[in-house]
Amino acid sequence: VGARNVISTMLQSFIAMGLISVLWVVIGCSLCFGVDIGGVIGNPLTFQMFQGVGGEVYTTPAGHILGGGTIPLALFALFQMKFAIITPSLITGSFAERVRFSAYMFFMMFFFFVIYCPLAHMTWHPEGLFMRWGVVDFAGGIVVHASSGVAALAGAIYLGPRSPGQSE
Repeated sequence: VGARNVISTMLQSFIAMGLISVLWVVIGCSLCFGVDIGGVIGNPLTFQMFQGVGGEVYTTPAGHILGGGTIPLALFALFQMKFAIITPSLITGSFAERVRFSAYMFFMMFFFFVIYCPLAHMTWHPEGLFMRWGVVDFAGGIVVHASSGVAALAGAIYLGPRSPGQSE
């Protein structure tokens, strides 16, 4: 990123942190770890507004335990929120100097709801589709890194090269 755009790129990351945190508490935690719907997404009403997220270990209606059986749901949910924040923020560099701030915010919300939440549910929820297939995602390789990498590449291809002199 050019020197004159460093502050705006940092601002995009900070705003994404706040936006994704709010979306996570309102509905994102439910979509990722709520009661399973077809192995693809969680019920949006399960933990809406963090209702029912507390200091106890959570067991799904099917009898599976989130967080390995020793981690309270509140701690697990906040730990998972960190991944939800990091993932769209990784894409920021591919859009630097080439999109309006409002378009960036719209993309972050779109990515969070359409890509991140279903992928996190399928991969990390005990009843998720990928989990049932035996897929193991250590350290977020699929949910965090692969999804943000593919989205960044798609964004860079769609937006095309930066104009000469744009990053000076």
